[in-house]
Amino acid sequence: MFILKRILCVGGIVAPQSTSLPVSQFSSCHNCLRSSKRRSPYSSVDSERYSSLVKSVMSSKVSSQTPETLQAEDDHIYGPVVRAQTPARAEMMRVPKTLHPFLNCVETFVTDEPESGPPARISLNRGQGRSSVPSVTRILQQTLSPEQVFYLERWKRRMIAELGEEGFKEYNQKLFRQGKLFHSAVEDFLTSGPTWEDRNPSETTEHAPEVQGYMQSISHVLEDVRAVRAIESTVQHDTLNYLGIVDCVARYRGVLCVIDWKTSDKPKPFLSNTYDNPVQVAAYAGALNSDDNYKYQVENGLIVVAYKDGSPAHAHRLNQELMLEYWRTWLLRLEKFTAQRSSHESSAFSGK
Repeated sequence: MFILKRILCVGGIVAPQSTSLPVSQFSSCHNCLRSSKRRSPYSSVDSERYSSLVKSVMSSKVSSQTPETLQAEDDHIYGPVVRAQTPARAEMMRVPKTLHPFLNCVETFVTDEPESGPPARISLNRGQGRSSVPSVTRILQQTLSPEQVFYLERWKRRMIAELGEEGFKEYNQKLFRQGKLFHSAVEDFLTSGPTWEDRNPSETTEHAPEVQGYMQSISHVLEDVRAVRAIESTVQHDTLNYLGIVDCVARYRGVLCVIDWKTSDKPKPFLSNTYDNPVQVAAYAGALNSDDNYKYQVENGLIVVAYKDGSPAHAHRLNQELMLEYWRTWLLRLEKFTAQRSSHESSAFSGK
């Protein structure tokens, strides 16, 4: 038994105090004090081996990664970004100040009018009191959401970086020319009489080479298009003061629809991939339903996305319920456009 002394301070007086401690316990503590320190797991790392790598990483000022590759890598690791609610969906939940009817109840419904005769083709004439009437396309372009503007500008900057200013201008001109040729080819087919399956495949060579793939792409859709009532025809809503040109009004699988033909370089298998196209179709249908030049009503829509490589087009149908939803969205966009125009006119007047 060893005797250990510890100092006890009582009332300011230091007094030694003895404590008995078993030999076995003291011996154990003595061994702990004399044991060697634990070795660090990093002590075995060959620092010289990795020194060059560390220096290269720390000294590099330019990364080979781009915002696009970083986004792709992030999506691969964590999955795509899922938003709680997209602006488009939030907009569709809002209610317009004036819920103007989509249908004109005064007009005779579609089943009461014969479908014979050539399709309507009313040309747009800005001189007939239409000079100040905005188009559907213009209204949609000027009422884009901040998110839509951001992605559109980012795409534009990326294209200019790849093609240059002149190359980007030529790219847009090429797209515009292809669109016109494609719509003309569809128009020629729908007014030529025979159905797609009755035509000789060699007849497709009469189309410009730029659109042959698009025509092949929509061939399965054209098989179900019948009773064409309007092609490239102007529709105008006098009460809401806007106009547009519908691509086609016809029966698709027995249902009368406003049909919009689109082209795309990328697949668009879902309706959400078509952005503002459903709003555009609903706006055209609403204008047609109120236009006295058309003695019928249309409640359904169809968006056909054609592909240049000839792969089967995607046909997105808009039933009555969807059309009413997008009609409400269109009324909101129209209210926004009207407010913006009034604000600009007030600013211009006060500036004078």
